[in-house]
Amino acid sequence: MQQYKAQPPAGLALSGATPAGDSVYQQIRDDIISGRLEANARLVVAELAQRHETSTNPVREALQLLRGEGFVVISPNRGARVRPIDQDFVRDIYEIGVLIEPALTRWFVGMATPEDITQLERVQAEIEENNFADQLQHSELDTRFHTIMYERHYNRHAAELWWKHREVLRAVSRRFNFTLARRAQVIREHRELIELIKNGEADRAAALVAQHVEGSGRHILEHMRAVEAARAS
Repeated sequence: MQQYKAQPPAGLALSGATPAGDSVYQQIRDDIISGRLEANARLVVAELAQRHETSTNPVREALQLLRGEGFVVISPNRGARVRPIDQDFVRDIYEIGVLIEPALTRWFVGMATPEDITQLERVQAEIEENNFADQLQHSELDTRFHTIMYERHYNRHAAELWWKHREVLRAVSRRFNFTLARRAQVIREHRELIELIKNGEADRAAALVAQHVEGSGRHILEHMRAVEAARAS
C-alpha cells in the first residue's frame, strides 16, 4: 500500500510558522492531546523553550497556532493555559464541520472530473485494503479522500477552516479505536458518496456528508463519555 501523509489543501497558508515553530507546535499539541499537559495548566514561554531546547520565538509561534485551533487560551495578565478538551469542545468543532462540508461537497459534485472520481476510488480501495488495521494510516487516507473534494474550492477561508477543524478532530480521535459499527459505516458512506458524485446528485451527496461528519463527531463523544464514566465508577 502506498504510504500517504495528509497535507493541507493546495494553496493554503495555514500557519506561516517557521520550521522551529511548527516543530514545537506539534510537540505541545501532542502533549495536550495525550494528557501530559493537563487541562488549565499554565504554559510559560521560558519553561517551554527550555523543555524543547529552543528559543522563545518558536514557542510563541506555537502558542499562537494552538490558540487558533482552540487548544490554548491566552488571557491578558494570565498568560497561556491549556484549554480543556471536553465534550463541548469536540461538539463545537464537529458541528461547524456539519455546516461547512456539505457546501464544499455540493460545489465539488458540480465540477468533479473523471480523474477526481478515479482518485477517490483509488484512495477508497486503499482504505478498504488497510481495513483499519493501521489506524494512523486510515486517518491519513480518510483525510486524503476528503481533501480531493475540497482542495480546489474557490473559498479558501472555508477550506482552511475545514482543514484546521479536521486536524483537531483527527488529533483527539487518536486516543480511541473505531468500533466495528463505525468501521462499517465509514466504508458504506464513502462508497455511497462516490456513487452520488458519479451521478451528479449534489444535494444527496451534501446530505450524506453532513451525516458522515456528525457520525464521526458523535463517535468521538461516545468514547469520551465512556472514559468519563469509567473514571467516575
